[in-house]
Amino acid sequence: MTTLAEDLRLPTNGLDYTLLALYFVVVLGIGFAARRSVKTSLDFFLSGRSLPAWVTGLAFVAANLGATEILGMAATGAQYGVAVVHWYWIGAIPAMVFLGLVMMPFYYRSRVRSVPEFLLQRFDRSAHLLSSVLFAFAAILIAGVNLYALSIVVEALLGWPQWVAIVVAGLFVLAYITIGGLSSAIYNEVLQFFVILAALIPLCIIGLKRVGGWGGLSHSLESSHGHNFLTAWGGTGIGDANPLGANWLTIILGLGFVLSFGYWTTNFAEVQRALSAKNLSAAQRTPLIAAFPKMFIVFLVMIPGLVAAVLVPKLGGPGSGLTYNDAIPYLMQELLPNGVLGIAVTGLLAAFMAGMAANVSSFNTVFTYDIWAKYVKTDREDGYYLRFGRLITAIGVLASIGTAFIASSFSNIMGYLQTLFSFFNVPMFVVFIIGMFWKRASMKSGVWGLLAGTTAAMVNYFWIYKQGIIAIPTDQGANFVSAIVGFVAGAVVMVVVTLFTAPKPEAELAGLVYGTTAPGLEEPPAAGDDAWYRKPALLGWGALVLAAACYLPYSL
Repeated sequence: MTTLAEDLRLPTNGLDYTLLALYFVVVLGIGFAARRSVKTSLDFFLSGRSLPAWVTGLAFVAANLGATEILGMAATGAQYGVAVVHWYWIGAIPAMVFLGLVMMPFYYRSRVRSVPEFLLQRFDRSAHLLSSVLFAFAAILIAGVNLYALSIVVEALLGWPQWVAIVVAGLFVLAYITIGGLSSAIYNEVLQFFVILAALIPLCIIGLKRVGGWGGLSHSLESSHGHNFLTAWGGTGIGDANPLGANWLTIILGLGFVLSFGYWTTNFAEVQRALSAKNLSAAQRTPLIAAFPKMFIVFLVMIPGLVAAVLVPKLGGPGSGLTYNDAIPYLMQELLPNGVLGIAVTGLLAAFMAGMAANVSSFNTVFTYDIWAKYVKTDREDGYYLRFGRLITAIGVLASIGTAFIASSFSNIMGYLQTLFSFFNVPMFVVFIIGMFWKRASMKSGVWGLLAGTTAAMVNYFWIYKQGIIAIPTDQGANFVSAIVGFVAGAVVMVVVTLFTAPKPEAELAGLVYGTTAPGLEEPPAAGDDAWYRKPALLGWGALVLAAACYLPYSL
């Protein structure tokens, strides 16, 4: 298992532990408060579809603000430089806008309780079952990433062995999800969002001061890593060398389209927050509201990574004793005074628990509704599924504890996550996008497209890339290529299968394919939702323009 350097221990005192203990008490209190509203399975899994847009919007971004953002993106910044902005401005915002403007009306109006359930309505049971199994498996793997990242911080804080930290943290998350269901997870995610900001902002300010401000940081990195390390697009011409090991085409297609849209539009850990909104307008605004803080959070994770690259020049190399994942804990040890350190530790633990809780709560919904209730125990009373949901939550957490040890073998957990997304989310996205925009796509094309996309992505990564058949400079570059291969394979197979199999009757596609509307599913806007500043189109296009403008200072 990857471990921290022996001398990387945070100098915590009683004040830091008091702040941490207070946070845990509040989190459990929210769980018990939310329990009073959990009376049905819909309350447990989707908060009774009753939450306002600002709550679901902040929960949407907080659910993603886990290990991927904090340790993973800081590690990516330390390893690849300013290129980390691609994961936000081209790798998130366009897909979040597409989800809000185009896909949420299909999800919300169809009254589905999960993403795989939409495939059941659009295709058939085989596509539904395969997507449910793949998603449940991926959710457990990703939850394990957050547990492993949390264990790095707990090891630095308390000196506990990582396996002890993984088990204790997993059981704590189990407690508050089991008690209060999705409402507990969402309201805790809103709290965690602000705690995370309180942790990262001081780290950025003090880190920049240590290296002489942005000017000193830029000078040091340009001297040690070259000019391209400080630009978003420098050296990304086809055939050129750059820190990321990818060219502009694979960045735009692999990350900006296939991986990004595959993750943000089909990952139920995110979509579930929007489905819990009180009406369609609030559901559409959920990812659009989240897009604005999302595009600026990159600075809070990129700057610590860049500072760590200066303070530990051999970070991630054999001589430093530190992996890229250790960038944040190292800066906390070196830079933060007591009190501020306690806030930072609390923020990190909040981030990891938010990420894990998002994936566990989506896992229990998919497993209960899409696997158990559809194929194992059908037509039981609602109370049975509520009880089973709590049981499968416990099983999911225990499984996540196991998968945390898989994540520990990767020096950059962001690379591991992108690998998982290329295997599971991308093939699901191609099935969704073709099924949603092509009425002729047959019922059987869904399962075969999903199977072909997943298989092709895995073959490209494990055989073509890992065996060196085609030279790809970095794991991230390989992930972009795997995503493109999976998307193309899934699309081609869907088209071919459609030519030889029967389409779904057109009457059954109402409300499931673009340009069709099912009778009775339209709803008038709620009071106040027609205000100009709440228009989804305004929010969406505003986010796209602002994200494009963010690139300007880093494009030369």
